[in-house]
Amino acid sequence: MHQSAGTRTLRTIAGWLVVGAFFFPIYFWTSVAFRNAKDIFNWPPKFFVFEPTVKNFEQVFGISLGFGFGTQETVNPGGGNFYMAPRLWDSIVVASMSTVLAIIVATLASYSLSRMNFRGRHEFVKWVLSTRMMPPVAVAIPMFFIFKQFNLLDTYIGVILIHGLMNLPLAVLLLKSFFDDIPAEIDESALLDGASRWTIFRRIVLPMAKGGIAATAVLCFIFSWTEFLFVLTLTQTGLKTVPVVSSTFVTSIGTAWGNMAALGAAAIVPAFIVILLVQRHLVRGLTMGSLKQ
Repeated sequence: MHQSAGTRTLRTIAGWLVVGAFFFPIYFWTSVAFRNAKDIFNWPPKFFVFEPTVKNFEQVFGISLGFGFGTQETVNPGGGNFYMAPRLWDSIVVASMSTVLAIIVATLASYSLSRMNFRGRHEFVKWVLSTRMMPPVAVAIPMFFIFKQFNLLDTYIGVILIHGLMNLPLAVLLLKSFFDDIPAEIDESALLDGASRWTIFRRIVLPMAKGGIAATAVLCFIFSWTEFLFVLTLTQTGLKTVPVVSSTFVTSIGTAWGNMAALGAAAIVPAFIVILLVQRHLVRGLTMGSLKQ
């Protein structure tokens, strides 16, 4: 249907307004990271015109005036320790490894659920779905005592395991839907040609489902990156992830919004990099199953 130039212009303007509405909070939060306290609390607020500073990033990442990285801790007069570079590394390790763990287990499980008929398969899928509906607070305390018994508190292995388990139901259900979209006739033809089930899975099905695997991996990474309750419960004095340590910016003299914004702006970067690395497969993965032949 032909559209007039005025209609196309209005659609373009409306699109830019929607993009701006979603992008502006990110811009404003990032700009706060480059402001001093006076500009942060200025009224009326300064959205675009302010004196930039890197002081907040210097305190959060221990950067010297010469932009060299140090290991010293930056303690605020209000009592908060603002040196957060190790905490960002903790988040990267936990989110990355838990995503790898969840994807490996979920890929094998979802392929089996998609291709193999066994008794109770549908009931098992329903059980997997029900575990995703369970609120994390219901298992946080029991997990604390279990992890304490096995000396997994304050360890990378412990947090990686719990995040992997947290993401596993979602990953299994998503990947099963992606494997269901791949015709089973491909497997049957390969079996007739003498290929083993493992060879079919590794050389034929996995390459065809890499878009869905990429989309699932991004979601698992983001959920692990933003998870708060389990890390708060299962860590005490050792590793901490970004969502948990953000609470330490609330000191006895107020909230250090500039330092919190600096950590938040830096925390966006790893997730953005992960999305960029898999963007070639991400769109295809998110649209798998939308069209049927």
